[in-house]
Amino acid sequence: MAVSEEESSSANGNHSRSPLAHGASHYLAKRVLKGSVVLQVVYGHIRSASSMDIVFGKETSLELVMVDDQGVVQSICDQPMFGTIKDIAILPWNNRFRRAIPQLQGRDLLLVTSDSGDLSVLSFHKQLHRFFALCHAPISSSTGNLRHQIGRMLTVDSNGCFIASSAYEDHLALFKVTSSTSADIIDKKIFCPSDNEKNTSTSMGVSGIHGTIWSMCFISKDMSQLSEEHNPLLAILLNRKGSLHNELLLLEWNTSDNFVHVLSQYAELGPLALNIVEVPYSYGYAFLFRVSDALLMDLRDPHNPLCVYRTSLNFLPLTLDDHNFIEESYRTNDVDEEGNICNVAASALLELKDIVKDDDPMNIDDDNGYSSKSTSNRVCSWCWEPGNFVNPRMIFCVDTGELFMIEIYSESNGLKVNLSDCLYKGLPNKELLWTENGFLIAVAEMADGMVLEFEDGKLNYKSPIQNISPILDMSLVDFHDEKHEQIFACCGMAPEGSLRVIRNGVSLEKLLKTAPDYQGITGTWTVKMKLTDCYHSFLVLSFVEETRVLSVGVSFTDVTDPVGFQSDVCTLACGVISDGLLVQIHQNAVRLALPTAIAHPDGIPFSSPSYTSWSPDNTGISLGAIGNYFIVVATSNPCYLFILGVRQLADYQYEVYQMQNVGLEYELSCISIPQKPINEDLYNYPVNYRKIDGNAFVIGTHRPSVEVITFKPGHGIKALAVGVISLVNSIGTTISGSIPQDVRLVKVDQLYIVSGLRNGMLLRFEWLVPYITSIGSTRSSIISEVVHDRGPVNLELISVRRIGIAPAFLIPLNDRLDADIIALSDRPWLLQTARHSLALNSISFQTSTHATPVCSSECPNGLLFVSENSLHLLEMMHNKRLNVQKFHLGGTPRKILYHAESRLLLVLRTDLSDDSSSSDVCCVDPMSGLVLSSFKLDLGETGKCMELLKVGGEQVLVVGTSLSSGPAIMASGEAESTRGRLIVLCLEHKQNSDSGSMTFYSKGGSSSQRTSPFREISGYGTDSLCSSPDDNSCDETEAWNFRLAYSTNMRGIVLAVCSYLDCYFLASAGNAFYVCSFQNDNSLRVKRLAVGRTRFMIMTLTTHFTTIAVGDIRDGVLFYAYNEDSKKVEQLYSDPVQRLVADCHLINIDTAIVSDRMGSVAIVSCSHQSGDNASPECNLKVCSSFYMGETVMCIKKGSFSHKLLADDEMRDGDIASSIMDLSQSSSIVASTLLGSIIVFIPISRDEYELLKDVQSRIADHSLTSSILRNSHNEFRSRQSPAGVDKILDGDMLGQFLELTHVEQLDILAVPDDPHAMYRTIRKPQLKHLNVNKVVRLLERVHCAIN
Repeated sequence: MAVSEEESSSANGNHSRSPLAHGASHYLAKRVLKGSVVLQVVYGHIRSASSMDIVFGKETSLELVMVDDQGVVQSICDQPMFGTIKDIAILPWNNRFRRAIPQLQGRDLLLVTSDSGDLSVLSFHKQLHRFFALCHAPISSSTGNLRHQIGRMLTVDSNGCFIASSAYEDHLALFKVTSSTSADIIDKKIFCPSDNEKNTSTSMGVSGIHGTIWSMCFISKDMSQLSEEHNPLLAILLNRKGSLHNELLLLEWNTSDNFVHVLSQYAELGPLALNIVEVPYSYGYAFLFRVSDALLMDLRDPHNPLCVYRTSLNFLPLTLDDHNFIEESYRTNDVDEEGNICNVAASALLELKDIVKDDDPMNIDDDNGYSSKSTSNRVCSWCWEPGNFVNPRMIFCVDTGELFMIEIYSESNGLKVNLSDCLYKGLPNKELLWTENGFLIAVAEMADGMVLEFEDGKLNYKSPIQNISPILDMSLVDFHDEKHEQIFACCGMAPEGSLRVIRNGVSLEKLLKTAPDYQGITGTWTVKMKLTDCYHSFLVLSFVEETRVLSVGVSFTDVTDPVGFQSDVCTLACGVISDGLLVQIHQNAVRLALPTAIAHPDGIPFSSPSYTSWSPDNTGISLGAIGNYFIVVATSNPCYLFILGVRQLADYQYEVYQMQNVGLEYELSCISIPQKPINEDLYNYPVNYRKIDGNAFVIGTHRPSVEVITFKPGHGIKALAVGVISLVNSIGTTISGSIPQDVRLVKVDQLYIVSGLRNGMLLRFEWLVPYITSIGSTRSSIISEVVHDRGPVNLELISVRRIGIAPAFLIPLNDRLDADIIALSDRPWLLQTARHSLALNSISFQTSTHATPVCSSECPNGLLFVSENSLHLLEMMHNKRLNVQKFHLGGTPRKILYHAESRLLLVLRTDLSDDSSSSDVCCVDPMSGLVLSSFKLDLGETGKCMELLKVGGEQVLVVGTSLSSGPAIMASGEAESTRGRLIVLCLEHKQNSDSGSMTFYSKGGSSSQRTSPFREISGYGTDSLCSSPDDNSCDETEAWNFRLAYSTNMRGIVLAVCSYLDCYFLASAGNAFYVCSFQNDNSLRVKRLAVGRTRFMIMTLTTHFTTIAVGDIRDGVLFYAYNEDSKKVEQLYSDPVQRLVADCHLINIDTAIVSDRMGSVAIVSCSHQSGDNASPECNLKVCSSFYMGETVMCIKKGSFSHKLLADDEMRDGDIASSIMDLSQSSSIVASTLLGSIIVFIPISRDEYELLKDVQSRIADHSLTSSILRNSHNEFRSRQSPAGVDKILDGDMLGQFLELTHVEQLDILAVPDDPHAMYRTIRKPQLKHLNVNKVVRLLERVHCAIN
């Protein structure tokens, strides 16, 4: 998806309208990177009773993660919600209250409130690898996020008995967890106030629940002393209308009478109270956090709440009140009902308690960053130590970024509070979580979070929790010419602004690369010296007529001779059969070798290796595989299968002997032997068929089929299970090339088989449920097999996926049966074996022909790829949550461009801490992130936009700035009276050959290259490598500097600049934009030719050929054109709806894609205005829309560099004209404030209608519908005019590929179809859809995006 930095100008291209310009554009939106903003963090037994998992609430998705022993956060599942999450909480397991759900024994449940208006109770399904809904409890009569809608805040009783949810103002709901045998989780509920407001009472002198609810928590009771029917006590922190203080209310719910009593209220003159937090296991105590102090409250008598201890936060940790005291509470005085404080309090919660009086609607673009936020010594986040029943300990963070610990302990005269010294200082954290294994999860706003660990009484940093939000700008570049794109993005805000390099798929860290001297490689393997070794000892490379063996370690050294392998043959397979015994299989023989001590320290003490061979009679070997203590080889003419063993004759003398052989009806295509024993005690099948005892392996045949074979010495060879491969395409034709190329036996909870075919397809087979009819219904490829009791079992084909058109190879990451698998075809993919069906993630690397894992002490997760005749040593980083590299820049990076000539990034920064300038434009090295040079703006001047333009034969950088402080926009949307500046900078370079940099690239043919493919490099570095032997960028560097060529003041802030027709450029200032040119191609002279005006502040400018699209803050997108003859700007078309434009991009001269600050994206076009259809209103037409729930701040035009896969329909017949070549069409890439990356893919009308029907069925099906119970169609249609087509939801459609074939059939089944067993909503007019056609289309989209 390469994007040109000059996409706004297309004068050099074809100016004719594309096919999309003549009709409505149809797009599919797919999120390739989900948002990274973590708003909520909870902890519980989610996957099982023994696992402790963490759930991140990310506004539009839920992410299940875990922290490993090294303190690294690993993502398990990231599931889109198709709605907006308000709050999440854990409902802990309680055997007394949830006896009725035995399948969830010991597991905690996840509670979610959302804009659906429901409280959703979720659990995690291990097999489906996703959350699913157990039940829903309505809490609001409408959808959305209004102030009086319940759901903003959740709290749960620590015993798991009661749940409370509140609105921003006035409204509250309480729920009781069931204790009966019914399947419902919620037993009773009550709303306060109800419609008749007769379900709430107050004590004498105590007011009701009227005001803004700031915080709440349950005051739990000891379950051992309570019956199941007991009344919960809820503490809420309330701000009443007109009050300058918050007060604490204690509520009791009488569950028998279904009545809520307001028992008491507590308020104290002093700082503003912010949060109320229960002390766990104390049964009656809570902390009241206020600005500058914390009060320990005794709430055991709810009618008389008391403060028993005060801790000052003003001078932490020097000042501390060490005395106990009890203060009288007092009743709050009434305040004028018309006071404005209530509005301020509610607004503070709506705006995350950050009220800025003089802010403008573009608050993400204010120039103050973190520096504008005052600190007031208040607690902003906290967490309790899990499992501490004796002396509860809390870690809390104050808004200065300091972390402290509070310990509560008991003395004879009452409770005491011990405050620690500062444990750690960083950024203020909005969420903290203390895990059972001693790690602390700290989540910050607009910056990376952290994993900290307790060591020696301090908190030490362990690893980051990456957060790339907000993404303010991005540039897509294939920087390394590796045929896959990466995004350079401006992320974060000062002081944590950074440049991020974002790549799609699984992360690989590139370590070393050889010269392209390795033509003709036919196979790669890594081999251990002993079966129990943790690390590999040898790397074996097989060529057409040669084999080389390299030692694995600090350096790769050729040890072919001391290992004992035959070097003048092509190796078919190799491995270790027993400790110190290596096996090489080639076409003529099976060779057993004992390496010497020269090759490995555990080798034999001789100068030359010992070896012996075995060969079949009068035939050659076609295939082979090595397992623990046995070898399997096959011949093709005639077709035989041989089982070989090894026995010792004397010291260091062994022989290979034939144990068994059997004839085959079909030639074998592949053999795979599990390297670990198969233990069947953890699953139930296939016990009823043939238990896998003895030695097992899997074969693929030319029948075609996959078969599970076992043998025992003296008992013969038997086939346990057979899966016949018979695939047809959507037109009913048999798919050619369906012969297994590779096969693997996998065991995750159950056994199944994965096979890669020669036509680039992946298959998953599973054992059928033991029906009598499936036994003996097929035969194996073994000719001479004697069936004593019953024949082999049928394997059921569960899933089919296409990953390319080249043969699909399978490479497990390690020897375990549950190891993830690399699938190589047209490109590398990671197959996640623990997932349902066939779940594939792209690997961020180029097309490769071979791969093998390389595990050493220096690089435990290494991988060796063979690509373009070079060896690439990389490290697998699949446990990283995001495939993102970070370069800290400081300040707030606002805009970014890629300068192709210098291969540098140009970044516009603001909010710098420099005394001489707070904003600059800098050159950044994309390899290291170093700032090489910068141009500082004047003191008080702030950069707003920039664009690279061509002037004659050179490129110049045009920068727009603001010279005014304060808001730039009035509340009405009109521009304030401000000033700006337009600056023209020239980039000049000076070559510097005296570079101290080191190159790690090796020229082919050197003597060291023949010894080690990676030269004499010691250790595994992350230093950059030259991209090719002819690339001299590693040998000399060029210094690029800015030179000021021109500047002029403007009447208004310059927010947008873009090129126009290659000979002009546009610049906005306030509500005007100017057409400018460089006179005589001279960058020193800029002339304004014409001006166009809008009613409101201009936010964006974009062009395509003669069309100018202007996005303003209220009127949306306006189309203009410049008349060169009259030198005037003419308005052509207007937006039919008002929208606050965030960004806009012209797809062609008629069509634009526009995003607004409310979370919507729309395609608008004027193509309907051509000819006789022209409307006198001259309005644009909204062709399609899509509500994302997050604001798109940057839109770029992209193209797909990875061509679509060739389907069998296309190869065997005429190419379908309806299939669009995505590499030539107008794809769009967009980024959001929440850190998401979305690709909008153009599709044809036929494809749109097909996928629209599929999407509606997926959205209605119980397996794939929204788990928040909101309408998917309603959610994606928000803020969309009636009757407008919707952009298809690729996240919803993407679930279809993760289902089994039977589940796919069920979703597409018509109501009378027997497969329709789970359907929740039946549509009588559904038409029959071909599942193969749908899968092929979605696979093309999936592969193109990845």
